[in-house]
Amino acid sequence: MHDASTTRHTMADVSVIIPCYCCADSVVRAVDSVLGQSLPPAEIILIDDASPDDGATLECLRGLIDSTHIPVYLIELPENLGPAGARNAAWAVATSTYVALLDADDAWHKEKLALQYGWMTAHPEVALCGHACMEVGVMPEDAALNSDVQAMPWNLRSMLFKNPLATRSAMLRRDIPIRFSADKRYAEDYLLWLQIAAADLHVVVLDAILAYSFKPAFGISGLSSRMCRMECGVQDDFRRLRESGDIGIGLWLAAAGFSLLKYLRRLTITGLRRVAGKP
Repeated sequence: MHDASTTRHTMADVSVIIPCYCCADSVVRAVDSVLGQSLPPAEIILIDDASPDDGATLECLRGLIDSTHIPVYLIELPENLGPAGARNAAWAVATSTYVALLDADDAWHKEKLALQYGWMTAHPEVALCGHACMEVGVMPEDAALNSDVQAMPWNLRSMLFKNPLATRSAMLRRDIPIRFSADKRYAEDYLLWLQIAAADLHVVVLDAILAYSFKPAFGISGLSSRMCRMECGVQDDFRRLRESGDIGIGLWLAAAGFSLLKYLRRLTITGLRRVAGKP
């Protein structure tokens, strides 16, 4: 990695981490949304997670390295580690004070880093900061932001009943001692948020819409549509917190039961979509 000390006076002291898996058709949009930031990051780290697409993703990523005004680095993993392992690999070599996470099929508002990084530097006690996101069909024109952005603190108890952070919204202090659990393939991001909160580190969510998703949160093809496995991942998160002593049995059962009810509701909504002929 480079010594970014000479450029950080004009850039956000942020390393952007983008795990990539068979994403040649979407990663350019994601990277473009980072390159278009009003306050650009110090570096972008792309991780090809052993994509089995005959080199299409790798070719696309290698092309991006040579065509940007921001340092872009590529990690080529020899075997598939999943999102958790891929993000950890990039986190291990990141050089900035903060890391910001973005998935290859999502995108950012052009003011995302300026606003979120500015807020984080003004509140250095915060370990994890998220923000609101919007589901869209195509990349929209970025809306003007409210100058009076509010920050909502989240603790472990509240987070057990609602995950307030989409991964594309997360900015974290690089030096926190907790990482993604590399053995998890589902709800691995939620577990990290819970573990950060359980460690009494500060977590906040800004009410500004600073990122975009291009697919519904559940019910379609792709990782998020595998609802049963996702719910099993969430239940595993709660079990791990219980086994580590971070939550008692009563809170564990309450959170697990509430999550199961939400899962049944999502199943119902997905069934209705199919009956109506929607994807």
